[in-house]
Amino acid sequence: MTGTLVLAGTPIGDIADAPPRLAAELAGADVIAAEDTRRLRRLTQALDVQPTGRVVSYFEGNESARTPELVEALAGGARVLLVTDAGMPSVSDPGYRLVAAAVEKDIKVTAVPGPSAVLTALALSGLPVDRFCFEGFLPRKAGERLSRLREVAAERRTLVYFEAPHRLDDTLAAMAEVFGTERRAAVCRELTKTYEEVKRGPLGDLAAWAAEGVRGEITVVVEGAPEKTEVLDAEELVRRVRVREEAGERRKEAIAAVAADAGVPKREVFDAVVAAKNAARTTP
Repeated sequence: MTGTLVLAGTPIGDIADAPPRLAAELAGADVIAAEDTRRLRRLTQALDVQPTGRVVSYFEGNESARTPELVEALAGGARVLLVTDAGMPSVSDPGYRLVAAAVEKDIKVTAVPGPSAVLTALALSGLPVDRFCFEGFLPRKAGERLSRLREVAAERRTLVYFEAPHRLDDTLAAMAEVFGTERRAAVCRELTKTYEEVKRGPLGDLAAWAAEGVRGEITVVVEGAPEKTEVLDAEELVRRVRVREEAGERRKEAIAAVAADAGVPKREVFDAVVAAKNAARTTP
C-alpha cells in the first residue's frame, strides 16, 4: 500500500497557535520534509516533541531534485510530513511540486489545518472578505511589478499580497500609482507576534508611511476596484491611450492600463486604437 502525504500548518508567530494534531504528526511521521531543519528543531523543542522519523530539507533550492525521492518513499508506504517555516505548505512556500507528483501517482494527500497569514490579514483588514484573491509576492523589478498590478487594476475582489519589508515602500507607491491613491488597503505586520500591527488607510497615505521604513513579516490587503458606472466610447479610449503614450508609456502598456481603468477587455481598446489609426490614414 502507498503511504500518505501530510501538509501541516505551522505557527506564523505565536507557538501557542500550533494545531493540536501537529505534535502527533511530528512524532509519528516516517519522513519529515522541512523548509528549514533548524526552524523545525526549534518547533519540536517548543512543542516538546521528539521526532522518530527521518528529517530532510525541502526548500526552493532543492524542491525539484528532492521531490522524486519523497514520492518514492510515499510509494513505499511512508507517511511523509511536509512543514514550512510558517503557515501552510504550498502557499508561497515549497509544496506544490510534491503535491502534484503525489496526486499523479494516486497517493493520498491530506492536511493538518493551521495558521495562515493570508486569511489572518484578510480578516483583520476591515475590507470585504466575501470574495478575494491571493496574488503572492509581486516581481522585484519595477517594470514587471507595474505590469502585474495593471493586470488586476480592474479586479473587483479584495487582493492579498506578501511583501518583503525592504520593498514595501516601492510596492505601495506602485499600487497607489496603478490603483489610485484613495484605494483602501491594510498593511499587516508581524501577525500574532509581540509587535503585531495593522496599518489601515488609503494607498497614498500608506506609501508615505512606509517610506520611513518598516520591519517584520508583511501581508498587504487591498480593496477591490469599484464598480464602473462610466461607459467610455471608442474615441475616449483612444484619447486616453494617446495621453499615456505622450507621457512615455509604450502602446501595449498604455492599452493594458486604459483597459484596466475602464473595466473593458484589452482587445476592445486595441481595436479602437487600430480603427482610429486607419481612419487617420484615409482622411484627406
